[in-house]
Amino acid sequence: MNNMNNQTNFQKILYFFLTKIILGVVTVAALVAMVEIGGRFLLDKTSAAEDLKNIIIAITESVVALTAYVILFKTYEKREISELSLSTFGSNATTGFFTGLILQTLLIAVIYFLGGYVIEQVNPVSFLLPGFTTALTAGFVAEIVLRGIIFRLTEEKLGTVIALFIMAILFALMHMNVAGATILSVVSTAVQAGILISAAYVFTRSLWFTIFLHFAWDFAEPAIFGAINPGNNIGSSLVVANITGSEIVTGGQFGPQNSTQALIIYIITALLFLWLARRKNNFIQPYWKNKYSKTT
Repeated sequence: MNNMNNQTNFQKILYFFLTKIILGVVTVAALVAMVEIGGRFLLDKTSAAEDLKNIIIAITESVVALTAYVILFKTYEKREISELSLSTFGSNATTGFFTGLILQTLLIAVIYFLGGYVIEQVNPVSFLLPGFTTALTAGFVAEIVLRGIIFRLTEEKLGTVIALFIMAILFALMHMNVAGATILSVVSTAVQAGILISAAYVFTRSLWFTIFLHFAWDFAEPAIFGAINPGNNIGSSLVVANITGSEIVTGGQFGPQNSTQALIIYIITALLFLWLARRKNNFIQPYWKNKYSKTT
């Protein structure tokens, strides 16, 4: 009897959502770190160009993060990983990419029409490569961890609404102590990274969509438009632009993604995603409501 109770308690702990989050994050992060360290060590012994080394590492890290997630949770949760279904890859990846690209274009367009964005030079297409490489890793690895593990498992247990608030608070706390942080930059990041992309996942139930939205976002701002992106510091871009004006429009040291127009666009887009998700009945109720409904 004691052995059975111990086994039951162990299973409860093992399958508790926080345990799954910790194991998932640690597994993916550890494997990606191993690729980064081991890959760099091996590639630095070759005569390959630095850009080539970076793209090899970025692709490998993305593949490893995806593979680790699929194998871990297919085994752990004994289910098909529908959020990474290959049958929906094309449509969700394409739509996600253009969603991220359009959103970034809108932010820049506001600055341009206010006279604060002037193109000074257009570089060869090869100047996009460093930004592409950095954004690829950010899109794949970050979304596997943030949406695939943290948000998905929290939502399954606590429900969609609470999970969205938790993600917003998490990002606010992560960025409020950054040097030079303002209320606008913290709130913008919390809404964009915490709510908007999570809302996109709730609507589509596809990690392909959020991965490529995130990828396009981190790629377009610095690599195409030559603007500041706090998470993607690169030395080259397709367009060299002179961006001037009030910080509430340009985003200052945190770039256009932390501007007033960005916050407004984030809120509108997030609400649209959530409205569409509600129409599709994609909202998840907290476990205690489901438990109550089963007993009534």
